Amino acid sequence: MTENEIKLKAIAALTALRAGDSESFVSDLLGEVIPDQFTVPAVPSAEEIGRSVLHQLSGPLSALISGFINAFEAVAQAYDETGAEPHTDGLLQELALRLADDDLG
Repeated sequence: MTENEIKLKAIAALTALRAGDSESFVSDLLGEVIPDQFTVPAVPSAEEIGRSVLHQLSGPLSALISGFINAFEAVAQAYDETGAEPHTDGLLQELALRLADDDLG
């Protein structure tokens, strides 16, 4: 799967969540970007296996995160252009404070 296809999966997952699709559907959709099998050295150590799997996961996970960021930036820019208050920065600060409060509570 190409990096662009993975980014499209991220956007499709966000769209599906907003449309009310089940979390299991969205999870399956995102799971399609994770390899089913990994190539490891013939006589590997635990460290070599870990490094090999991490290396093979880093590309798809990076593309997935990039897709989420691209989608967020597009929505945030459109929202901010409406002139609504608070701006995206304010919304993110409120979210961060709520999450921090949840951790403390």
